[in-house]
Amino acid sequence: MLANARAGPRRDSGGRAPFTRYSIDPARHELIATWGTGEGDLATRTASLPAEAETSVLLGLARALTQLSEAAWRTYTHPASAAGSLEPNTEGWRREEERKHFAEVADAIAKPNLPSGGSMVVSYCRLIESANRVGRALHELDDSELDEAVLAEAATELAAVESAELGDLTGRAQQAVLLSRKDASPVQVAAANSLLEQDPFGPAELVSDIDPTAAAAAHWLAAAAEVTAEASGQNPTQVVLEADNIEALPHETPTLVLGLLEDGATPHDAVTGLVRHAMHITDGLLPDPTALREQLDELEETVSEYTGDEEADLTNVALRLTPLDPRRPARDLLEDLLTGIYGCCLLHSEYEELDDEDDLDGDVEDWDDEQAEQYQRRSRERFAQLVRETAAHRDRLI
Repeated sequence: MLANARAGPRRDSGGRAPFTRYSIDPARHELIATWGTGEGDLATRTASLPAEAETSVLLGLARALTQLSEAAWRTYTHPASAAGSLEPNTEGWRREEERKHFAEVADAIAKPNLPSGGSMVVSYCRLIESANRVGRALHELDDSELDEAVLAEAATELAAVESAELGDLTGRAQQAVLLSRKDASPVQVAAANSLLEQDPFGPAELVSDIDPTAAAAAHWLAAAAEVTAEASGQNPTQVVLEADNIEALPHETPTLVLGLLEDGATPHDAVTGLVRHAMHITDGLLPDPTALREQLDELEETVSEYTGDEEADLTNVALRLTPLDPRRPARDLLEDLLTGIYGCCLLHSEYEELDDEDDLDGDVEDWDDEQAEQYQRRSRERFAQLVRETAAHRDRLI
């Protein structure tokens, strides 16, 4: 067995808030906007602030703008198209109505609902109520230049969301690469597929420039598993699990995806289904109580068999509600699927026969580091080409 010098794909620790955040620089009296990208955070000066204003009022403005950004980007991550029915009063209908209110944000900021007679009108629309809070903060500050700057900033943020919806993740819309979306843009899927054709292991641009749901390489993992199964004689659904015997890998999610595809799911349904399920849990919802009951029954049986007790004690037993990281499910899925492709390559190299064109002298056991690295590089290139050829005949994500 050859020692593999290349580590698996680096995993991003996450932790960034998935929308534009606004903060106050009290020393310079400036409003600052910051947002994440696939490679780090960016910041820009948004407006000058009145020096005499109280910090608590300024922080209220920053908080309201952050809430406005979060509400706007939620219309991107939770599109009406992913909710099914658009009939009145359904979830899809509510999402569609929320998205329609983009055109009213500027008016809500400029002419917010203010307290009157001991009461105040509050909008049911999260986006519009956030805009009203921005407007009320500006009303208290009473600075016309600040009003204009904040209106321009809100327009910039909404334009970034609209750009991302069209599949253009440039400029401020690049923050979409950190978001989990319940659907996949065909434009982004095409861009991801082009990058994977260049490098089936996933080039850096796949993580830094592409929406992670669209980039999730389910059909490329399936192609890699097919190539590896043919070389190794293993079941295609088990090749990543088998590769875990060579190098420790997060094999659970790739194996689950391969199983879903084997059972007839399309790559699109396998990817978006897992992401949507995890996002429901992030939102505090239990998407499939019946399936959870079945999981609990299976868990009780397993614990009973292990302990020998007729009635299982689940007091100190934890059950995962989703195989993905609920804080960043789409990126977690993307990283795991790319790691799965890497694992397929590991296993494939174990069964690959040496080619005459390798032209490496001596027995494998006697190779020095340079010869081993040269062979691994050629083996990796051959594997990538086989995967390209196989992927060309498989269904893409969309």
